[in-house]
Amino acid sequence: MSSFQFYDFMIASLERALLFAASTSFVRAAIRDKADLAPFRARPSLSVFVGVFCIIISFPLGWPAVVFCGYLAIRWHNPWVAAVVGPAIYAFSHVLFLFGMWLSGMIYTLVLCRWLARIVIEPALVRLDPEELAKIYAEKEE
Repeated sequence: MSSFQFYDFMIASLERALLFAASTSFVRAAIRDKADLAPFRARPSLSVFVGVFCIIISFPLGWPAVVFCGYLAIRWHNPWVAAVVGPAIYAFSHVLFLFGMWLSGMIYTLVLCRWLARIVIEPALVRLDPEELAKIYAEKEE
């Protein structure tokens, strides 16, 4: 297979993938509703503030706390501090980070994914299949 054939194959595969993505209800709704980033301009809710606080607190509890446990293990001549407490603190910081992401990222992740789907697929549809794009816009008018 020459490099030109491989290039043509990759372009055709990408076009098929884009057309398949455009056929999903998520992408069709994002294009039809003209998904944008307007929710980022609104004042965040309490859950977003709590989530961001949990994320911020999780950072000093991560590797810095593990390093501090290693320091204490050396200072106290007790390796169990580093072997047991370090991983436990790291696991707790990871759970705290995930909880913060769940609280604050749930809404904004969906908004961002809808916007990304629209800005990636819509220009590709204009080039690949303008009739399909016209059908998506017509769905909104019905």
